Amino acid sequence: MDASEQLSELQLDCGGEVPGVIAIPGLYELEAKARRFGLKLARTVRASNGRDAISAWVEIEPDNNGGTAMRFASWHAAPLPPEDTVLVAEHRAAIDRTLAELVARLDHRQCVLAVESSVGDLADLRTAMQSGIGRPWTDFVNIDGANHQQPMHWRLLDGASLSVAGSQRKWRASLLPQLVPGKDPAGFELCLTADVPLPASAASSLARDGLTPVNEPGPVGREMAPVLRQPIARIIANAETIRTRLAGPIAEEYSQYAADIAAAGQHLLALVEDLSDLEIVESDDFNTAPDRIDLADVAQRAASILAGRAQEKGISIDAPRKGETLPAVAEFRRVLQILLNLVGNAIRYSPDTSQIWIRLEDAGPRARLIVADQGPGLSEEQQGKVFEKFERLGRSGEDGGSGLGLYISRRLARAMGGDLTVDSAPGQGARFVLEVPADLLAPAPSAPQTPP
Repeated sequence: MDASEQLSELQLDCGGEVPGVIAIPGLYELEAKARRFGLKLARTVRASNGRDAISAWVEIEPDNNGGTAMRFASWHAAPLPPEDTVLVAEHRAAIDRTLAELVARLDHRQCVLAVESSVGDLADLRTAMQSGIGRPWTDFVNIDGANHQQPMHWRLLDGASLSVAGSQRKWRASLLPQLVPGKDPAGFELCLTADVPLPASAASSLARDGLTPVNEPGPVGREMAPVLRQPIARIIANAETIRTRLAGPIAEEYSQYAADIAAAGQHLLALVEDLSDLEIVESDDFNTAPDRIDLADVAQRAASILAGRAQEKGISIDAPRKGETLPAVAEFRRVLQILLNLVGNAIRYSPDTSQIWIRLEDAGPRARLIVADQGPGLSEEQQGKVFEKFERLGRSGEDGGSGLGLYISRRLARAMGGDLTVDSAPGQGARFVLEVPADLLAPAPSAPQTPP
């Protein structure tokens, strides 16, 4: 390539060489199209050298020797606008959530409230954190180069490198604060992200060594899911980086392409997780590990976990108040999984600025937990289909989900000796009712609230 000084500098700034393959993305694509179709093409090309936003009118014309001639006009360079720090932080938080292999909910003191992870080399950490609810999360990991008393201020720990017992990989912590205007954070979301994916061979080895749940996953959960999770998550993260222009300005149509890729990746990742769960709950030897739990506590945790997603649509979640209790006998993790699915669906299908209620009801031998919303509601025909496998009630794409969440949730509820039902009418929202065995040996529960 023979080019003027400005173009040569941009080529080098974009990581290319002179002479060499075109390294300016928009210019490379336009030149490739002109060469492929043998047509003269012209359009505005935009690029960035990390300091300036550059635009130029480019005309590209193929010659008879298989090459192309480029002519540039209206070359314009302007300093990049200052970053919107709030928007950038939101985008990076979304990427961290996507890549995280362990997610924990912390209170304002950075003490563990709940933790979720399905990665084999974090099994020991997950177990330790679940057994140590109420302790600082830093008690369970080793912070690189930190000799101060833990936990330190959350801003010092955000982005910290750390090591985890039982894992050979290096990890990075992201602390996403639950901000309250004018006050200190009310809590945090902790995301642990590894520098490299867990090799498939290591995931298989961990499964053989018995570091999987009591209900051992089948081929999908044991072999396919561990191999697919990390590549899909990194595709989503890279697409989000492009979509939000964190790596530099791009044309609007490319930002939209990246948004479509990210949405498709999210849908595929959710499908992988649902298929893995489906395989477990449909196995002949599937069982749960019942324990004495408090449904009010589970409801409060689910509402806290999904509060950020609800706030994006201006939706408020009215959860049981502090001091309410409803003892039950069920597996905590499975009840939380069901409730996250119910509240997540309510957020997805409810109108903006509406409200979702989570209510408790003592029904003698049964303990009831009710999730009600102000969504479009369900007809009698839809109520008969909503718990069927792969049923999305006519919805498609990302908004439709996989059609497995409610089917899996009902299977889980029934495996715990309970049930999951729905009561709804078109235009009147929906009430999903989860029933599990009551803990009849526990003290009498607090007075329940009347469901809406």
